[in-house]
Amino acid sequence: MKTRCVIIGAGHCGLAMSKYLSDYSIDHVVLERGEIANSWKHERWDSLRLLTPNWQTRLPGYAYSGDNPDGYMMVTELTGFIENYARTISAPVKQHTRVTSVTAQDGNYHVATTRGDWQCEALVIASGACNQAQIPAIAEYAPASVQMLTPGQYRNPAQLEDGGVLVVGASATGLQLAEEIHRSGRPVTLAVGEHVRLPRTYRGKDIQWWMDKLGIFDQRYDEIDDLSRGRNLPSPQLVGSATRESLDLNRLTATGITITGRLAGFNESSAQFSGSLGNVCALADLKMDRLLNSIDEWVTEHEFDNELDPPLRYLRTRIEDSPPLLMDLERNNIKTILWATGYRADYSWLQLPVFDRKGRIRHEGGVVDSHAVYLMGMPLLRRRKSSFIHGAEDDARELSAELLSRLNSNPESQTDKGAADGPVRPVHVAA
Repeated sequence: MKTRCVIIGAGHCGLAMSKYLSDYSIDHVVLERGEIANSWKHERWDSLRLLTPNWQTRLPGYAYSGDNPDGYMMVTELTGFIENYARTISAPVKQHTRVTSVTAQDGNYHVATTRGDWQCEALVIASGACNQAQIPAIAEYAPASVQMLTPGQYRNPAQLEDGGVLVVGASATGLQLAEEIHRSGRPVTLAVGEHVRLPRTYRGKDIQWWMDKLGIFDQRYDEIDDLSRGRNLPSPQLVGSATRESLDLNRLTATGITITGRLAGFNESSAQFSGSLGNVCALADLKMDRLLNSIDEWVTEHEFDNELDPPLRYLRTRIEDSPPLLMDLERNNIKTILWATGYRADYSWLQLPVFDRKGRIRHEGGVVDSHAVYLMGMPLLRRRKSSFIHGAEDDARELSAELLSRLNSNPESQTDKGAADGPVRPVHVAA
């Protein structure tokens, strides 16, 4: 089968690209290993809500239209939103079609799948940034008696063994799951490394509103001094809830959760923790205050002080004078370790010479180091908002325009879909 472009992945990013390619009348297909919004539907915990408010949930030509713009979608609501979008734009999605390999062939690309092969001129990789849990190597030294899970495997506390839980990682996922598990009656220890502390709301506005208003979300990848670090920053400590409450280490400590430093290793049945907890928390507090200072300066500059809540500063992160450096898991009845340590993409099927020494795809703002190959959905791909739902629109618009230009510059590289022979006419924007 032939088409001009293959999009791999029918999540929000792949569908956003599909919308623009359809607007340009570019023949394409969207290949999805499972169902539309598959990762959201089958690889998230039951109580998950988006970190972004509903008013920020939008895709090209489609946006949230309910009566709760300041609320936060449950994962079931989001999957319905994405499925409705696919129907609205009539996306040419082939579900349950797993890509097994992509290779270069005669100047085009050969895409092998479990339901037939495709030939295409252009390729869009929108298969997601969270395909595999990023579990540190020290996990292999954990006591065999301890159950180990990732957030992709976790659904709710009922699946856990009775006993204590060690949650490793203090970004949004780690904090949310630590609190949920603790509410189930299980003792929880949270191992904390580098993290980003943010209030849910500030001066009466959601922190996402401020990030948008200050232009932080629109900051481009080529404006970042340390792009590699920017792309690897942990997700902020936020939670979406009906009460719009903040979630931070102080709140967890107040409920009885034990806070330790970063998990450094295991020695038989004991877990070893870093002694840098104080410094890590102080740095997170400092960075939060810098952001709040920027917001206050913006408010004063635009003469909005009288229209908003007054400024405030939050209590420093409270930690013990001597946080535990060693914990015997058996003696403390720790039965489960939950690795909330991040994810990485899975490109095991991509057989093109486009990877750097760390196995990441080489690209410049989503334009991959291979002819007519594009990447979507990765952190800080083109802007700081690239990994959010609403960030797909601008990225897809710009990358689809670049793809259009590339196809028009090479009109004889492939035939029209279904045609056996003959050159393809240049693509033109639909009127």
